[in-house]
Amino acid sequence: MDKNEKLKNIIDNLTVPEKVSQLTNSAAAISRFSIKKYDWWNEALHGVARAGNATVFPQAIGLAAAFNEELLGKIAAAISDEARAKYNDAQKREDFSRYYGLTFWSPNINIFRDPRWGRGQETYGEDPYLTSRLGVSFIKNLQQKKDGRVKAAACAKHFAVHSGPEGERHGFNAEVGEKDLRETYLPAFEAAVKEAGVEAVMGAYNAVNGEPCCCNKYLLKDILRDEWGFSGHVVSDCGAIYDISENHKFAPDKPSAAAVALKNGCDLNCGEVYEKLIDAYEQDMITEKDLDIALYHTLGTRDRLGMLGDKTEYDDIPMSVVACEEHKKLSLQAAMESFVLLKNDGILPLNKAEVKKIAVLGPNANCIEVLLGNYYGYPTEYSTVFEGIKEYLGENCEVVTARGCSYFNTHEDDFDAAFSLAKDADAVILCMGLNADYEGEQGDANNPYAAGDRLSIELPDMQVWFINKVFEQNKNTVLLNFSGGAFSFGRVDASARAIMQCWYPGEQGGRAIAKTLFGEYSPSGKLPVTFYETTDDLPDFSDYSMKNRTYRYFTGEPAYPFGFGLSYTSFIYSAPQITYGENFVKIKVSVKNTGAFNGAEVIKLFRSEINAPENQPIKSLIRFKKIDLKAGQSREVEFAIPAAESYRINDDGKKEYLALNAFEYFFS
Repeated sequence: MDKNEKLKNIIDNLTVPEKVSQLTNSAAAISRFSIKKYDWWNEALHGVARAGNATVFPQAIGLAAAFNEELLGKIAAAISDEARAKYNDAQKREDFSRYYGLTFWSPNINIFRDPRWGRGQETYGEDPYLTSRLGVSFIKNLQQKKDGRVKAAACAKHFAVHSGPEGERHGFNAEVGEKDLRETYLPAFEAAVKEAGVEAVMGAYNAVNGEPCCCNKYLLKDILRDEWGFSGHVVSDCGAIYDISENHKFAPDKPSAAAVALKNGCDLNCGEVYEKLIDAYEQDMITEKDLDIALYHTLGTRDRLGMLGDKTEYDDIPMSVVACEEHKKLSLQAAMESFVLLKNDGILPLNKAEVKKIAVLGPNANCIEVLLGNYYGYPTEYSTVFEGIKEYLGENCEVVTARGCSYFNTHEDDFDAAFSLAKDADAVILCMGLNADYEGEQGDANNPYAAGDRLSIELPDMQVWFINKVFEQNKNTVLLNFSGGAFSFGRVDASARAIMQCWYPGEQGGRAIAKTLFGEYSPSGKLPVTFYETTDDLPDFSDYSMKNRTYRYFTGEPAYPFGFGLSYTSFIYSAPQITYGENFVKIKVSVKNTGAFNGAEVIKLFRSEINAPENQPIKSLIRFKKIDLKAGQSREVEFAIPAAESYRINDDGKKEYLALNAFEYFFS
């Protein structure tokens, strides 16, 4: 019996109540078909989350800053190993709890269009091309499809046009034109479907142009199924079907909401509203065939995972792979590659032999939470900044710490102790910014005034005051900023000799920072988002037009542009050699490490349309590659761009193909 016949046999012999019981995230057991109880809700943005111990890698935005598809692939494969091990162990114990399954609602490939969005930390940044490449790498390596089997199932979320504001997400209507939809918001999802064969797509909470995403026929049927050929299953965000009637007011009641979502392409409900499908069926709002289509999609994924009574080659992966040394080393490497050096007047790298006392100050100096971001597991060990530096320097240097100030102005501030330590130190490492307690998803982040979003991109006034005061005590001050998105450093730029963006760096963050500060590793991260000068540079948060947003359309001067990042060494590029063929253009460049340090460089190829209409991007990333170069070493890199990619998107969302030489190609 082939897989199609097997699924048809199961589906044809289920009762309507049994069919409905399989279409919520907490699916019931049906023993006569070896269908076990199963909870579809599992998370793995940067490690297996919420299921006990696991390796915690840097938050997704930090992984994006590494600009390294191969590295992200290794991380996804490691997550897949740990996921299977946990699932295997749980099955042996007949533990069918949430978060111990194999259907992971990751990655988040929404576009980080506005730095105030709290969940932007979960994404791969503001660029559609970078997001698509990293998303495809993550999905392929998490799923590892082979001979019709899937090691773990990925889910591309949130489909579509979703990036805040968090406080309005359950009833928000994102108005977007076809150009922005096709040029910015959909490309990563299309790549996830067509290139990576993603098993699942999650519908977003919001509506798009008046129709809630989880019952949006244009998105779920016309584009996802018919245009892209998606064959997996669609799952709602948690509570999104409830929103259709109760918040969007798009349907009169819950049975109607369940019916319109099912008929328009949402196969699985994270929530309980799909229990009302029985009512919808009895009221002739849906047919049994509608249920069968959804079941074919959902049970198809479970079958490919080996959950319907079959054995797979992954069934014996042991718990010993969870938080193993190999994965810890990978997390350390990822953290080092994620850091973006924004400013350095020469103070970095610090000289290990010359520094006899170092003060590690600030609310993130010895903070575990800042390592983790959101949607995380529990590492078997942590390395905070203070602990990492102390471990690295050993007995040869006195390492002291004080919180000094809190994230905002509270009674916890202890300025005098911090100022005293700063005054007596050879160097000060200031650990500022936020942690995911203050930015993230609505309901998770501890900032009810903005529902997880930020109101501004400026550092809090308390931190600005504290940083400037510390600099008065010690001019050898290095600022480490921790956050899920861009900050403005204008008010403290003069009070830090170096600034490094550290994101939320994962369990090995402290060790990675120590190795980087003292020159064992040269920073190689590049910004996956624009760092603006001020909040005033940003359009209205609720405006989903890309006009004046991200490096592709922003007409002002950024503080630090997309793709920016310093190194301890220097790289020189040759003049690009451009060769045009009949159906392609090849761009070749030689890069040489001309400095004294070994280092890695991200080669980023952009293009701009010559004589472009006003509504076209200023420039767009079209290729990137990260290469390692020893001091004095050169390497030649070539990119080939096929004619199939030589187009612009017009206002109707259609591709207008242009000659290959209608674009200028350059490295930046």
